[in-house]
Amino acid sequence: MPSIRGCTLATCPIEASIYEYRLSLPANAAFIGLFGLSGLIHLLQLLVLRSNYAFSIPILLGCIGEIIGYVGRLILYNNPFSIDGFLIQICALTIAPAFFTAAIYFCIADIVRLFGCEGTSRLKPKQYAWVFIPCDIISLVLQGLGGGVASVATRRQEDGTAGVNIMIAGLAFQVFSLLMFILLLAEFFVRVYRRGYLWREVNGYEIKAGSGAGGIGRTALGRLYIFFSAFSLAILCIFIRCAYRVAELSHGFDGELIREEAPFIGLEGV
Repeated sequence: MPSIRGCTLATCPIEASIYEYRLSLPANAAFIGLFGLSGLIHLLQLLVLRSNYAFSIPILLGCIGEIIGYVGRLILYNNPFSIDGFLIQICALTIAPAFFTAAIYFCIADIVRLFGCEGTSRLKPKQYAWVFIPCDIISLVLQGLGGGVASVATRRQEDGTAGVNIMIAGLAFQVFSLLMFILLLAEFFVRVYRRGYLWREVNGYEIKAGSGAGGIGRTALGRLYIFFSAFSLAILCIFIRCAYRVAELSHGFDGELIREEAPFIGLEGV
């Protein structure tokens, strides 16, 4: 990254800035609003409805991280030469989605319990968290460590390649663990579909859907399918986003892809 200390829009051309263009104010402000609204909804669910803490708290942390990251991008909008703004957004937006995947890993346990794991899931409900949460923690530690190393190097105007490579390692590990999770989830859904009905455990017995106190009615099933569609879409989007970030950072802070805002908005934000 070239030296930009002391530069402002009045003294240096925009082409000399970190991204070489003026970031979009509407897009970044919109993402702050969307993640803020999402975080507020989950906070209300947590406080009022006493929703699942293992799901809601990681979602809240992820939303806070995203908001911090986009605030960093607003700092860059006001001052495209701000190293602080750049480091805030690159670190926060890289790390935040790890909290979303943690929420997903906790959520799948409830899904497997609902459908019954006998003959459908390779892992028992609790084992999903036992296997994938440590993977998420490893990814989070690597990304945070890499971001810290890169930040220190950038502030000192030194080569931040080592830090970037550590961040890439964390992201790549997250992509790999997500891929394994997606394969297990796909197999689970295929097996449930082939079985053709839904189980629910009641008082130690497995009850078929619609067959008594443990049954799940048609309306509830319809809502479940909508939820599963959104759940699967969320996983796919996070996977695509992580793969994009690996590609973006593979050429360091001076790469071409990191200076393209349209792919960032489409693949990172949306």
